[in-house]
Amino acid sequence: MSGSQNGIRDTAATMRELLAFFWHGKVWWLTPLIVLLFVLTFLIVFAQSSAVAPFIYALF
Repeated sequence: MSGSQNGIRDTAATMRELLAFFWHGKVWWLTPLIVLLFVLTFLIVFAQSSAVAPFIYALF
């Protein structure tokens, strides 16, 4: 198995573990915060590495 497949598998396992923690710990109120952090992280990474950066800059 290649290195990228191992990385994807590890990421999926981490996400499953996080969701199991939310489910068993009854901390669903954290879900919007986690989603917001993922969206902002995606925007920051995408803005630094693409030609779309000026348009994303205009949003903020």
